[in-house]
Amino acid sequence: MHLDYDYIICGAGASGLSLATALSLDPLFSKTKILIIDPEFPKLVDDRTWCFWEEEKSSWDEMIFHSWNNVLFKSDNFSKNLSLKPFSYKMLKSKSRYNYSNQIISKNPNINSSKDKVLNVLDNGEYCEVKTSSGVYKSKKVFNSILNWELINNTQKYPLLIQHFEGWFIETEEDFFNTNEATFMDFSISQNSNTRFMYVLPFSKKEALIEYTLFSESQLNQKEYEDALTGYLKGLGIGEFSIKSKESGKIPMTVFPFEKQNSKNILFIGTAGGWSKPSTGYTFKNIERKTTAIVGFLKQENNFIKFSKKNRFWYYDLIFLDVLFQNNHLGSVLFTQMFKKNSPNLIFKFLDEKTSFIEEIKIMLSFPKGIFIKTILKRIFKIK
Repeated sequence: MHLDYDYIICGAGASGLSLATALSLDPLFSKTKILIIDPEFPKLVDDRTWCFWEEEKSSWDEMIFHSWNNVLFKSDNFSKNLSLKPFSYKMLKSKSRYNYSNQIISKNPNINSSKDKVLNVLDNGEYCEVKTSSGVYKSKKVFNSILNWELINNTQKYPLLIQHFEGWFIETEEDFFNTNEATFMDFSISQNSNTRFMYVLPFSKKEALIEYTLFSESQLNQKEYEDALTGYLKGLGIGEFSIKSKESGKIPMTVFPFEKQNSKNILFIGTAGGWSKPSTGYTFKNIERKTTAIVGFLKQENNFIKFSKKNRFWYYDLIFLDVLFQNNHLGSVLFTQMFKKNSPNLIFKFLDEKTSFIEEIKIMLSFPKGIFIKTILKRIFKIK
């Protein structure tokens, strides 16, 4: 059987690019034939931002657009300025990320690309077939980052919330912002029976990204996002401003078992592989960790069914999402209690899944016990 490629990567978003970059940099894969399929590859524009926290310096530091060591958490009855040290909260613009990967990938003579649309991916046991808008490609392995929303929407066992957002990069006429502090979450806005908050990420005295984020079952119409952002800026006391660019998006918040889609030769990656943290939507650092794990896995294993395993943090996310799904109006209360009773260092360590069990108990004791105990009792016999 003649194969066109060793590996096919479906989708050149953050996870697909990360994997193609890592394989290009590893000498062991220097002769591996790879195809990237994405109608928009290579991207050359700023179409989004990634925000993440780190305790140490990393290879991304040269590309970081701005970072903050202090944040403000705010809700109706609680407001606190928090030092993140030893962590930093960092913003990376997508163009820098794309350029970094594109330069490395373009130097790899064994990587080809196609602007086709992926229609179907099939594992035949010994090889894979990727059907596209212009033909069929055959390969040993496929890495698929194309998210099937219909699949997770039609699953009743696991609740699905959508993290959806609209962000404006604005410039004010007068100096207004403190570049040393970001507003990490501002829940003081009208909740309207949902979980809603604002980010304010300033990078000069006159420039900032203002982002309206919701955790809910459905999205808003465009005018609702715009009205909320305009009203919030007015409430901050910002007069005249101009919108330099916008970003928007949606991320599934679910513990749907994405790993069950994997087969011997097909591995789902990125959000399509469950790499977005279910309880928060943060993805960027998880992509970095998972990419490293995949490269190591490929050197030792051949069956992708063995790649993904649940850990105890999956269960924490399950219970938290159950509570948030059933009591979406209480999101502000839940996050306020967590930040009120714990240091940001412990919270970030917990969200990075690096805490000890004792530290996790401390986090869990922050939340209203009645609601969580009731939710656990409802769910406990449903987990298989």
